[in-house]
Amino acid sequence: MSHYRTAIVLQARLSSVRLPGKVLAPIGGMSMLGQCLVRLQAAAVAPVIVATTTRPEDQAVVDEAERYGVAAVRGHVADVLSRYLLVAEEFQLDEIIRATADNPAVDIDAPRRVLTVLREQRADHVIDRGLPYGAAVEAMRVDALRSSSVLATQAADREHVTPCLRRQTDLYRVFEIDAPRAVRRPDLRLTVDTAGDLAYMRQVFQYLQPSIAPAPLTAIVAAADAVGRNVAAA
Repeated sequence: MSHYRTAIVLQARLSSVRLPGKVLAPIGGMSMLGQCLVRLQAAAVAPVIVATTTRPEDQAVVDEAERYGVAAVRGHVADVLSRYLLVAEEFQLDEIIRATADNPAVDIDAPRRVLTVLREQRADHVIDRGLPYGAAVEAMRVDALRSSSVLATQAADREHVTPCLRRQTDLYRVFEIDAPRAVRRPDLRLTVDTAGDLAYMRQVFQYLQPSIAPAPLTAIVAAADAVGRNVAAA
């Protein structure tokens, strides 16, 4: 098995409660998972690995990842934290950039920003503050994530991976950095949780110039503003 010091680990599964199968729903000419993978690969800071589940239907997630040349690791359905640690163990990771497959507008530049601060500040956890909802990623040291997993006894902490790490500021060096001004739009929602979200994000991607692939977040923000204005006018 390859040894990567760092990897972008994208969590994805088909059995979403609010919108089952959403990670393979078509958006912008590819699956939502494909959009995430293409954008995270464009970040060009580390290999991308998909963390999915052992449920039979998630073989489709593995197959889709392979179409983009991305390895997949399969673990627990609800204990997502254990899934991340499984990936870290399998690939001997020291650092993880965490991303989720319901965010097809993830900021291409975010992985480099948070990873740079993680290393320069010798931090345990770094995230951007002020990006549109659904555009951020998190960077963390695997040692910190592993030790926080001992403290993460609540189901919600294990499902959402990093809350316990972020709460324990007496134990860990946790940094929130301001997102660049051009993309600092916390008022915008660019994630996909519901059928309405998916319909909206399809409109946003349809509005983008087809030649810009993958589009920078600034272009997606501009498209979202234009779509919002059109919706308001209608």
